[in-house]
Amino acid sequence: MSPLPVARAEIVVDLAAIRHNVRTLRELTGVPMMTVVKADGYGHGMVEVARAAREAGSEWVGVATIDEALALREAGDTGRLLCWLTVPGEDHAAAIAAGIDVTAYSLAELHEIEDAAGVVGRPARLQLKVDTGLSRGGAPMSTWSDVVAAAAAGERDGTWTVTGIWSHLAASDEPDHPANDAQEAVFRDALDVAEAAGLRPEVRHLANSAGAILRPSARFDLVRVGLASYGLDPAPGHTPDLGLRPAMTVRATLAQTKPLAAGASVSYGHTWTAETDTTVGLVPVGYADGVPRHASNVAQVLVDGKRRAIRGRVCMDQFVVDLDGDLPAPGHDVVLFGPGRDGEPTAQDWAEASGTISYEIVTRVGGRMTRRYVDK
Repeated sequence: MSPLPVARAEIVVDLAAIRHNVRTLRELTGVPMMTVVKADGYGHGMVEVARAAREAGSEWVGVATIDEALALREAGDTGRLLCWLTVPGEDHAAAIAAGIDVTAYSLAELHEIEDAAGVVGRPARLQLKVDTGLSRGGAPMSTWSDVVAAAAAGERDGTWTVTGIWSHLAASDEPDHPANDAQEAVFRDALDVAEAAGLRPEVRHLANSAGAILRPSARFDLVRVGLASYGLDPAPGHTPDLGLRPAMTVRATLAQTKPLAAGASVSYGHTWTAETDTTVGLVPVGYADGVPRHASNVAQVLVDGKRRAIRGRVCMDQFVVDLDGDLPAPGHDVVLFGPGRDGEPTAQDWAEASGTISYEIVTRVGGRMTRRYVDK
């Protein structure tokens, strides 16, 4: 029998961790949950994560685009599913036909959804998003009354059912930021406007991961949890220890090791020079695989039970680590980041080394890496 091929580099996702995190967060918040699986499940695999979240009791799944929502339906997901980011001319008809809740920010979007519902011959499931201060997507309060009035008229004539009203927090990872109180107040005003127009949505939702954990008053009828579902901290320095488990481990196979003499320099631009004799190892992943170039000379990996620093610039396909005189054989495991239980760096460690956030670390990693699922 031929041996199993060795993975040059892979992303290992623990689905049991996803289920544990979803259950933990549902118990904490005490309201229904929407597990957000946009961007291919934050790099963990959209279909697989959605399935695990449903198994753990998540009543809703959320994605950004209609394409993502339709892919979930094609993969067999039949539960409540919301999408929220479109451009003029997108195929709302396919989303309506698939029973997907769609979001409108404007009168123009409502007109497109109305036309699509007519083509499909069934009412749309519609949610309205109000901009409460993030100044990104959503209807500004200056147009909110018009959007609500049109939505109420469409509900009366059977074009759609308004299933939700929602918004998004700008600074929930900073619990004391004044924007949190201000946005919640605007959201409550927006809900009053909708109620006065006769709308009685099934769910009102404002809180993302940090808001769901840190701001009970923002939980309303539903919380949208993305990052925390994957076991990562949405508000470093503020989040209590909930026992969440990071679900992603990124590993590679050590390609080469060799001695390096004092005075020798490493990688493009010779940005690092050995002060003493040492040894180095070649890790066969780079920025084409989502390894941040900003991690050059800063981030660490785990090799042979020890943390090893990246030396020199991260290249397109590879980077070099300092083995501090050790010479583990090529073929040894290299853990870029993982849960941290065995001494390996975490996604948060990489985020801090790269001057970014853990969201970016896990969503950008991939490239030529394979993905493997475990259930621990």
